[in-house]
Amino acid sequence: MPTFQFEAIDAATGKEIRDTVDAANEAEAQATIRSMGYMVTKLKARKAKAAPAGGGGRKPGRTFAIGGVSTKELTLFTRQLSILQDAGLPILRSLKLLADMQKPGRLKNSLLDVCDEIEGGSTLSEALAKSPKAFDRLYCNMIRAGEAGGALEVILRRLAEFMERSQALKRKVKGALVYPIVVVMVAVGILAFIMIKIVPQFKKIFDDFDSELPAMTQTLIDISNFTVNYWYLLPLIPIAFMLTIKAIKLIPYGRFGWDLFVLKMVIFGQLVEKNILSRSSRTLGTLLASGVPILEAINITKETSGNMMFERLFQKTSDAIRDGDAIAKPLKTYAVPPFNAVAMFFWTLFMPGVGALLYLTRYKKPVVDDLVVNMVDVGEESGELDTMLYKVADTYDEEVAVLTESLTSLMEPLLIIFLGGAVGFIVVALFMPLIKLINDLS
Repeated sequence: MPTFQFEAIDAATGKEIRDTVDAANEAEAQATIRSMGYMVTKLKARKAKAAPAGGGGRKPGRTFAIGGVSTKELTLFTRQLSILQDAGLPILRSLKLLADMQKPGRLKNSLLDVCDEIEGGSTLSEALAKSPKAFDRLYCNMIRAGEAGGALEVILRRLAEFMERSQALKRKVKGALVYPIVVVMVAVGILAFIMIKIVPQFKKIFDDFDSELPAMTQTLIDISNFTVNYWYLLPLIPIAFMLTIKAIKLIPYGRFGWDLFVLKMVIFGQLVEKNILSRSSRTLGTLLASGVPILEAINITKETSGNMMFERLFQKTSDAIRDGDAIAKPLKTYAVPPFNAVAMFFWTLFMPGVGALLYLTRYKKPVVDDLVVNMVDVGEESGELDTMLYKVADTYDEEVAVLTESLTSLMEPLLIIFLGGAVGFIVVALFMPLIKLINDLS
């Protein structure tokens, strides 16, 4: 029996309904829908999907793919789709054209599936929602809002701009971290080589003379012996540390504590906090400007924040709005983090002696500045909340860029001082007993 896709209005509540119904023909489908108490506004037969050749296996045109779609690929696709829609091409033709242009992989497979769903009677947002590995909830909700408002090309353009700005900020932060990471890795490699190959040779010389070694030299030799005997711990220690953190994050309280620790870290915590505020503000502003309801927009922003403290903040704000409050008040109230023992443990671990005291003096600092709260308050009063959120995002984008450049400039001399100090310690520790031996021989 054929399946019909329909859109209708509930006569009792006035709510828009989208569903399917099985009927022998269109007239019977109309009668069935009216019997449900709905007024039909759109009715279309859903085409039956052709079964793959051979009775099973992969659909034609699809290739085997592992993982999801990269942000770069999705951003480029969204910009291209936006341009095609601005040019007036039908959505199905645009999608097929872009699917043919894609390299074999997850995105191409998903676009082919989307085309099949649209040909079967689904809307674009419904078709995209059936490929969650390629198109997340934020993406699908913005498309749904564009369809409802009849401004799909505007929403696609806005979505493309949002993704491009997020991608640019991410590239800037990653690029700034490449230099110090490479320098640290090279430095660790050089120091490990010195400890394993060079210092043991000097140790043999010192043993031949059988003289008492200075404390600095003995410390260096002890470090060298440990490195020679337990060199395999050098890669295992960071791996074990990361696995421990992952295990702690499996428990919600533990994940909350780690996320709080990251937000409150000296120097780097500010970068993480401002980056999340920028991304969350732009996400929420884009959703509201696209016509997504406020509660749905806040829930989507919560899911994309990537930090449990901000997830808690947005959840509490959503609950308060549902109870009749405005956004600004709960945003300020719940921006103050609660005490967390796991966060205190990490502070104590990374800063022995003073870590616990620093945590107790810093943990109540709000994660949302008064500037953000005030701008949100003004935006609500003026009815321009989305515009104010864009301004907040732009402000924090600039602050993240400046902070990233400052940290990069600061880390260069710090790394030079660290390397100079390590090499100087090794040189002095090795030559002190040599000078003593020369003086004794003289």
